[in-house]
Amino acid sequence: MPTKNSFPSQLRYDLVSKDWVVIATGRAKRPEMFKKDKKSEKEIAKGKCPFCNLTNQIFPTLISRRNVFVFKEGENKKIGLNKAEIKDLLTNWTTLALPNLFPAVFPTDKLNEHQEGNLYKTMMGAGFHEVVLTKDHKKHLALISQRHIKELIDVYQARYLALKDRKFVGYISIFHNHGREAGASQGHPHSQILTTPLIDAGLRRTLETAQKYFKEKGSCVYCQMNNWEKRVKKRIVFENKNFLVICPFASKAAFEMVITPKKHLSYFEQITEEEKLDLAEALKQAMGKLNAGLSNPPYNFYLHTAPCDEGDYPFFHWHFTILPKTTTPAGFEFGTGIEISVIEPEKAADYLRNIKV
Repeated sequence: MPTKNSFPSQLRYDLVSKDWVVIATGRAKRPEMFKKDKKSEKEIAKGKCPFCNLTNQIFPTLISRRNVFVFKEGENKKIGLNKAEIKDLLTNWTTLALPNLFPAVFPTDKLNEHQEGNLYKTMMGAGFHEVVLTKDHKKHLALISQRHIKELIDVYQARYLALKDRKFVGYISIFHNHGREAGASQGHPHSQILTTPLIDAGLRRTLETAQKYFKEKGSCVYCQMNNWEKRVKKRIVFENKNFLVICPFASKAAFEMVITPKKHLSYFEQITEEEKLDLAEALKQAMGKLNAGLSNPPYNFYLHTAPCDEGDYPFFHWHFTILPKTTTPAGFEFGTGIEISVIEPEKAADYLRNIKV
């Protein structure tokens, strides 16, 4: 564990915006932070992908083989496994989670909160940072089976449950970057799980708005929006028994989609087997339509769920947001915080809805 004086991650508070910023000096070891990675497909084919050969990675925290967990941190122990057993685990897997070699946050026993003058606050960048991999280097999420996506969701849930009660874990972010324009530093399909000891300002504002609506109207604002979308049917891309895929009324990006439970659910980690199956179908449909309709665009998707701190959030409604990178944000967006989307969500939804996956 890094010492107090050498801790390679720090959280700094912006006094004006009320945002916390991660200063992750430990990640500066990655060459792609400073220059473009020029690895060719031939180099990848020769086994240069770090996720295709796990011998140089930290040992996984969870290994799944065709929807069965064959290794789970806290239940199985690496110590005592012979070389053949370890080789089998690191070879015959379909989805797994492992600690990030270049984490943005680090486990620690103390936050060491500090005040600089009367203006600035800092604390250690405490947390856990993991990578979640699917096996096939060439098959991104739109190309893998619905069964495999269900396995991916199983891993998300299992790692969320394993991390939520750890020290200094107040929020768990699960996200997926696809394509270099979306921030993916490796071509191998992978998601990330990153915990923080605090709730960021943007999510806190969202929670406050949802809570205010709940108090004033006696109902969940997300449920009300879902009910309206089911009524007008203009922005629904796909639906099944438990989930809606919607192009939001105020989309922040062209072809933005939200995957939202039809039933009021605050905590993603409480998802049931039936709901995971339907979520896998919804995610498969969304990814497949995006891939076919926009020729495999770069995108980010992320989970917004109720925090796992000591608060109570019955007014919140968890959901996944998918943001394709169809344009590049520029001065106006950064200067005002107002996003520009170049297509009406109604037209985007109609286009995506009619694509067969």
